[in-house]
Formats: sequence, C-alpha cells, structure tokens
Amino acid sequence: MKSKETLLFEIKSITQLHELMGIGKPKHPLIGLRRFEDIPQQETKERIKLISDFYQTTLKRQCPCKLQYGQSQYDFNEGVMSFFSPKQVSIIEPGTLFPPSGWLLSIHPDFLNHYPLAKKIKDYGFFDYAMNEALIMSDDEEKVVVAIFENIEREYQLPIDNFSQDVLITNIELLLTHCNRFYTRQFISRKPANQSLLVKVEEILKNHFDEDSGNNTLPSAAYIASQLNISPKYLSDCLKQLTGQSIQQHIHDKLIQKAKEQLGNTEFTVAEIAYQLGFEYPQSFNKLFKSKTNISPLAYRKLLN
Repeated sequence: MKSKETLLFEIKSITQLHELMGIGKPKHPLIGLRRFEDIPQQETKERIKLISDFYQTTLKRQCPCKLQYGQSQYDFNEGVMSFFSPKQVSIIEPGTLFPPSGWLLSIHPDFLNHYPLAKKIKDYGFFDYAMNEALIMSDDEEKVVVAIFENIEREYQLPIDNFSQDVLITNIELLLTHCNRFYTRQFISRKPANQSLLVKVEEILKNHFDEDSGNNTLPSAAYIASQLNISPKYLSDCLKQLTGQSIQQHIHDKLIQKAKEQLGNTEFTVAEIAYQLGFEYPQSFNKLFKSKTNISPLAYRKLLN
C-alpha cells in the first residue's frame, strides 16, 4: 500500500502563517501573538511538514493526550510548552487539532535586531529540542507563564509607539528566562530517569569502542541521540545538568580512556590507534589527547614503560 504524500509548507512570514490558520493579520509584521481559543479548529487531513523562518513558542493547555519524554510516556493535564527555531522542521500528522486553550507566539529574528536577545536566544538550547521533549509545567509555573503572556498580549494590542518594541522584548526575554529555569527544574525532578539515560549513553559508547565491533568511526552526539530517540541538544543539556559535562565531553573522555588502554596494552603505533578510534588524521588524535592529558600519546606510552 502506497504511503500518503507529505505536504511541505515553507512559511516565510508571520502574515503568511496567520493566513494559513485563518486568523487576522498580525498587529506587527515581525511578531504575532494569538490565543488558541481564537484560532479556528482545522483538522489536518494530510501529513504536513512545516518549515518557518521565525521563532515560535507555544503554551498548550487542557490538552488531553500523552507525551513522550525521552524514553518514557507521561500523562499530563498541566501546561505544556514547545519551542521552535527558524528553519526547524515540524511534522503534523493527519487528524491533528489545535489545543483548545493556550498561546502561540511567533517572533521573526529581525524583530530582535540590535537587542541583546538576538544573540541570547540562540543560547537557549530548548529551541533545538524535539517536539516530544516539551516543557511540562506545574500549576504554579503555568501561572507565571500565563501572566507573562497576558502582559505581552496587553502591549501587543496597544498602538505602536517608540517604546512598544522595548516593552515586548523585555517581556519575551522574561518569558524565556523562566522557561529556562523551569527546564532546569524538569531535569532535576526527573533525575532518576536521567541517571538511566547516562547508563545507556555509557553502554552505547562501550559497544561502539568494543574491539570486536569493527567500528572505526568517531561516535557523534547525533548518533548517540538517535539511538536514544531524543535530540542531540536535549541529550547534551540533560547530561550537563546531571554530570556537569556535555555529550561531546563524555565522548572525548571515553576516547581518551580507550586510547590509554591501547597505548598501554598493545604494540599499535599512535597513528594506528588514531585510525582505529575513528580519527581521519593522527594529528587530530594527538591534539585531543594532549588537550585532555597535558601529554602526547607517545610520551604517555613512554611513561608506562
């Protein structure tokens, strides 16, 4: 049976987004804010791939469904927030409906030009998380977020003046700061599940470097994340909260550990060890080893003899 075709929508402007959703034009061409209650319900008939040129932040309320969070399923009735960066691909499956309540905030990068938030927003890792890694808020956290959305809405509805952009961006930055704070809490509150995630990462790395695996490639954050069905950025942020190290640092530590074993227990040359570990050039291996141990691989081997 032939699978249904996926429709592609590339949304270049917030005005275009509002037209697709069947709502009025945004008050400002570079920023849009709508309550989900005011968006006409349109059940999707086809599978749709969406790519937009702007940031989007959504708060979904009263959404009676299950959410996959990492490797586990969670039921929720609390507020759920999702974040999308420009050019990020979103998939809408057939039968999807808008949430009955909540907010949709769309921000074109040009709206942030000449403000510190233009750079700072790129440091918020949650804009690169997958949709199933949404922020699940408590009732108290949801009240904080709703109050900020209401402040943004009040300013958004006012006639534009010389202070409008300053006030809107100040509130947007406050919203994102609280979301960053709540995500940190979410990592902490789910520490037992994240400990299990760390064990799985270690197992994947161990299997990758197993002598019998025949795997002579460098493991990447994307590869490990794909094995765990989570996004690379979420995995890295999760491990950083848990251990203080990113996924790349975990990979490097495992590389150095394996390299030390090879240098001490085999007759392979430094170049041969580098190739076995997945390095294309021995110089890259030497540089990483020295940066982590303050000594070259050859000097390390001599110390063992």
